Amino acid sequence: MIRKKRFGYILLSLLVVSGFAGTVGTNTLTKEERKFATSHLKQTKIELIKSVKGLTEAQLNFKPAPDKWSIKECIYHITLSEEVLWQWIEATIKAPSNPEKRSEIKMTDAQLLAGVSSRSTKVKTSEPFEPKNAKWKTPEQALNALKDSRAKHIAYMKTTTEDLRNHVAVDAPVGPLDAYQMVLLLSSHTNRHMQQINEIKQHPDFPRQ
Repeated sequence: MIRKKRFGYILLSLLVVSGFAGTVGTNTLTKEERKFATSHLKQTKIELIKSVKGLTEAQLNFKPAPDKWSIKECIYHITLSEEVLWQWIEATIKAPSNPEKRSEIKMTDAQLLAGVSSRSTKVKTSEPFEPKNAKWKTPEQALNALKDSRAKHIAYMKTTTEDLRNHVAVDAPVGPLDAYQMVLLLSSHTNRHMQQINEIKQHPDFPRQ
């Protein structure tokens, strides 16, 4: 009987999906952390969609200056970033956990959220995130892709049993971050460019329709 019971435990452990899907018994997220990340992913998506709803072609293509992005380019950039950043998060979680690197993290969750969302510091994006690399033909297609991917990311954050806090990316552009913070980086990035979209809409030369 003991052997059968032990065999059952071994079999169960082998059936658990490994990697990004999560593993049993490694959840280090509190209910509050899980709820906050899920809510932030959801809310930033809603606010973005609301900020571009009903815009005309002229409004989507308007540029405040020749070297500035249009709203359409912002949408492409956000959706491109969603894909690339999540691949980065996935790779970090699939790599072996490295809790010894947690001491290198210098930013709190609150500092990360505030810093990424703030428009006071301008940052030039890197090549993979440039709007010109977008594979979508219209902003609507890009937004639909964002909705689909964000739904998957929200579902993941609701159910993951991965040890997100003990998978640390030491090469993050803003300094070492754990995988949970990387999710906050993704949603904060959406918020940052949603603010940029609203700035464009407030420009005195922004088309009325």
